[in-house]
Amino acid sequence: MAISNQTEDRPLLFILMDIPGLGSGNGWLAIPLGSMYLVSFLGNGTILAVIWAERGLHAPMYLFLCMLALADLGLSASTLPSMMSVFLLRSRAVRAEACFSQLFSIHTFSVIESAVLLAMAFDRFVAIWNPLRYASILTRSTVAKMGVAIVFRSISLHLPLPFMLRGLRYCGAEMLSHSYCLHPDVLRLACVDTRINSAYGLFVLLSTLGLDSVLILLSYAMILKTVLSIATWKERLKALNTCVSHICAVLLFYTPLMSLSMVHRFGKKLPPQIYLLLSYLHFLLPPVLNPVIYSVKTKEIRRRVFGIFQRKALGFRL
Repeated sequence: MAISNQTEDRPLLFILMDIPGLGSGNGWLAIPLGSMYLVSFLGNGTILAVIWAERGLHAPMYLFLCMLALADLGLSASTLPSMMSVFLLRSRAVRAEACFSQLFSIHTFSVIESAVLLAMAFDRFVAIWNPLRYASILTRSTVAKMGVAIVFRSISLHLPLPFMLRGLRYCGAEMLSHSYCLHPDVLRLACVDTRINSAYGLFVLLSTLGLDSVLILLSYAMILKTVLSIATWKERLKALNTCVSHICAVLLFYTPLMSLSMVHRFGKKLPPQIYLLLSYLHFLLPPVLNPVIYSVKTKEIRRRVFGIFQRKALGFRL
């Protein structure tokens, strides 16, 4: 079906949004944003390289960490083109096809990350609940099947979105609210009945991010119950310490998302910069900070990363 406002000579364009009120200062934001993307690619790339190179790290915990790093890389790569186009090149127009592809990619990798965080919560529960059977429950085959299921769920649920959006008519100003395309943002620009699209989008949201967050909370309730049954406080703290990195990753991912939902519901009079800030935090912070958190808190990762840098430093000296 053809998109409204689209002719053979003039394809439909959406206009991306920079940060209102900054004017020419938006161009300077390309420097910190570019630095964040660089840190994200280097950090997650290093995590992947270290785990791939060290056979001793081919355990379920580190395989899930690889999945998290891949999801972070995918999320960064999804938002990078339009963010740099807006803030570095000062070009805000994006064709509908590119916009629909971007929103599919952003939502897909976001849900993949949520599902990986859930899988990592299950990994921590099994490790604390029954450490003797950990290796037999979470085999490499099981981890691989979980990874395939995570990717299949995310792609299959989000694949209809671009086609459903393409079948709508758009009229008036196609001005988006962010410097990247998101499904609810594009949907509000349609000038036809969007109840089916909205209902499907809500179904996808509840069956992915909503369900994952509930199951993560349930996992940690069971972890806490198991930890409290351990005899000594020293052993309890040791068990909980293995969950610190994952808890930080969960908070980084879900806190801006829940804050954004609360602001949309109760803070309608707040300036648009608040919405943009929370949205940027949700999509930019986890890919940047997750590698740092796991490198600092995971002794095996930290030791091997330091070993790589030390070998490179010695090589430069020689």
